[in-house]
Amino acid sequence: MHNYSKIIGAMAAASALVAGSAQAEVTVEYDLHAGYTSEYIFRGVDLGNDLVEAGVDASAQVAGLDLSAGAWYGSFNKNLNDTGDQTEIDIYGEVSKDLGFATASVGYIWYINDDNTDVKLDDAQEAYASISRDFGFAELALTYYWDVETDNDGYSAFDASKSFELNQCLTLNVGGTLGYLEEEGHLSHLTAKVSLDYAFAEHAKFSPFIAHSWDLSGGHVDDNGSLINTSAAPGTDNELFGGAVISASF
Repeated sequence: MHNYSKIIGAMAAASALVAGSAQAEVTVEYDLHAGYTSEYIFRGVDLGNDLVEAGVDASAQVAGLDLSAGAWYGSFNKNLNDTGDQTEIDIYGEVSKDLGFATASVGYIWYINDDNTDVKLDDAQEAYASISRDFGFAELALTYYWDVETDNDGYSAFDASKSFELNQCLTLNVGGTLGYLEEEGHLSHLTAKVSLDYAFAEHAKFSPFIAHSWDLSGGHVDDNGSLINTSAAPGTDNELFGGAVISASF
């Protein structure tokens, strides 16, 4: 119950920020989205099956800074020895600045987990810093996530993405993420994704996608000559998954 009280408080704070922006005649843009994914793959880790998700995002530009915030809800079947389902709520915000040669961003993510299973996942909070640049052939970004509550092994992500406009209604998107664990000192996963945006209305699109995640954690030999598993979490594996998202902006 305490989680929902926090959510209500966060929503009230967000409403106050939006109201303040409106008074300052700042244009706020919104995006609503919902979708389904066959498997919930998070940073190379298979958390469960049949992910149903929905979310809302808001963005605005104030004093040369790009501000964004949002909330995401997901429900999925866990890959455990029980039959319970889990729900997750993420609340996040970001501030970014175009520096000319690159765009720098800082942000915060709050993960709230609630499930009916015997194995409970702890809530978590992360702060992150990112730098990105569009080189033309691809947009590249490097992000470091610092875990406030639990331990993400100093997770870093290198992202590359490119979009190709096929016609007025269709856009092909390709991208990939390479994960690295700073504390463990090794790569964790490589995930590649291809999606197709179909703009069926002026401010709405339908986006089916397919993706594959490769486990790069493998194992290594310790000082005693023993092979040990270096996976950051149980469930890291090679996975093929897909789904679709429908979104609308206004």
